[in-house]
Amino acid sequence: MTTYTAKAAEIEKKWIVIDAEGVVVGRLASFIANRLRGKHKPTFTPHMDDGDHVIVVNAGKVAFTGKKYDDKRYYRHTGYPGGIKETSPKRLLEGRFPERVIELAVKRMISRGPLARKQMSNLHIYAGAAHPHEAQQPQQIDFASKNRKNVRAA
Repeated sequence: MTTYTAKAAEIEKKWIVIDAEGVVVGRLASFIANRLRGKHKPTFTPHMDDGDHVIVVNAGKVAFTGKKYDDKRYYRHTGYPGGIKETSPKRLLEGRFPERVIELAVKRMISRGPLARKQMSNLHIYAGAAHPHEAQQPQQIDFASKNRKNVRAA
């Protein structure tokens, strides 16, 4: 018996929409990363891009547990000596591109390399409630109701 390997012609990609309003970032990112990789499918093949297209709306209204909203730090390096930069989720969410919080969380949950960059191109994040992908007839997934811990209690 041989191991099943999906061919490029056999891969069927779906489009899903997730509303991120009030949802905990880490749990949402984990769910999205699995969908992008295709690990939820029985035909999962590690070296093929067989994941779905994921549309995230209301990305500017995500929630953090504990004190992460103020205390968590994102680091990056410019490539020059002493060029370490840091920012916080509070600054990102209140800034010009609040969708980068989810993008950073998902990007760090997917392995690095050319395949990961291709899979990340299947992620579409929007700060507001509108998105331009209605023609693809995406399926709505109610992530908040899957588990009571997925939504931050006020």
